[in-house]
Amino acid sequence: MSRVLAVADSDSYLKWAAGLLDQLPAAWTSTLSVVRTPIVPSPAQIAAAVSGTRSGAGEPPSVVPARGLRRLAEQIRPDVVLVACTGPVVDVLVSEVFGGLSPRPVFVSGLPGISIPATEKAWMYRGGCDLFVVHSGKEVEEFGRIGKELGATGSVALARLPYLGQGPAHRHDGSPAAPGDRVIFATQAKVPKRREDRESILLALAGLAEARPDLDVVVKLRALETERQTHNERYHYERLWRSLADSGAVRPGAVRFAAGAMHEHLALAAAFVTVSSTAALEAIMGEVPLLVLSDFGVNAEMINLVFEDSGCLGTLEDLARGDFRRPAHTWCDANYFHDPAVSDWVGGLAVLVEQARSGGLAPVRSLLDGPAHAAARRRARLRVEVPPEVLRAGYRAGRRVRRYLKALG
Repeated sequence: MSRVLAVADSDSYLKWAAGLLDQLPAAWTSTLSVVRTPIVPSPAQIAAAVSGTRSGAGEPPSVVPARGLRRLAEQIRPDVVLVACTGPVVDVLVSEVFGGLSPRPVFVSGLPGISIPATEKAWMYRGGCDLFVVHSGKEVEEFGRIGKELGATGSVALARLPYLGQGPAHRHDGSPAAPGDRVIFATQAKVPKRREDRESILLALAGLAEARPDLDVVVKLRALETERQTHNERYHYERLWRSLADSGAVRPGAVRFAAGAMHEHLALAAAFVTVSSTAALEAIMGEVPLLVLSDFGVNAEMINLVFEDSGCLGTLEDLARGDFRRPAHTWCDANYFHDPAVSDWVGGLAVLVEQARSGGLAPVRSLLDGPAHAAARRRARLRVEVPPEVLRAGYRAGRRVRRYLKALG
């Protein structure tokens, strides 16, 4: 039996961690916590993230400051520490907060969704980890190549995305759409960036709602306006909708907004639409027809390059008409819907645990050690040690000082 301590810092990483823990052997024990940072999820976000997993069956994961995590690790003495966090937080937790733990645990990290194209930045922050978990053969190949080029000592392993279940992907043979009446638009905080692009999506959704009164058109939010998420969202869709309604561009009640667990929405879905979201894979798994919008580009910046040959790309005009798609079988096989038997992360982790118990793992060596990265690491340490409200007040004060100095010339 092995003991696992898992730490997440945002809603998306928490959802990923809870699902990944469910893939471990039943005899293993796990503790899931949320590290306190400025992007800490709200209680509602935490509940939604762990919904449907073993971690959601009892008390919700607790929010713990960095020093509390260190004390927790010393109490549990974990064989494995799963660091399911944004890059800078992964680096500072592995290199400093959990540094020198005895016995030395195996450190595991990864990315919680679609990660094509692979980037050096993702590896640099996770270079101190022993196992880097990704979710498709292409991701294993690309991250493996980058890791070798950077001199990373950790290995890359394959897992099935937790949100996709453990069975093989369903095949689509032209059967009727899912038995629901809900069209779900899954938002993405980072893309599209421009306000007018986001407004164009809302206008297309409003057009669909007016043309098809039999459909319940829902904007599925990653976070409410008052909540934080993994990435900042400058133009929140609900705020944009109110502005459009006030100007008379849309009928106020044509579209509604909702949060909560994605799998609960998909259970009632007739169709799904997004610009770029891992939730598109959940829709595919549930045999929900979908549309990945291509109006704003199909490229790395839009985080939708992986859908290029899927057969699911379409336009805002397609959305307004209700023209949804089903993915190509060959694309499913190559992207995220591999046979679960091919996944090797649990086996690789078990081998690393045995190495750690026998003293065979070398001390942690981060790719960001050294003076060139010291300032960035200090900033990351502040994120996990200083209460978020104090940190935000400090940021605001710093901005005011900079503006004042700029005004002085």
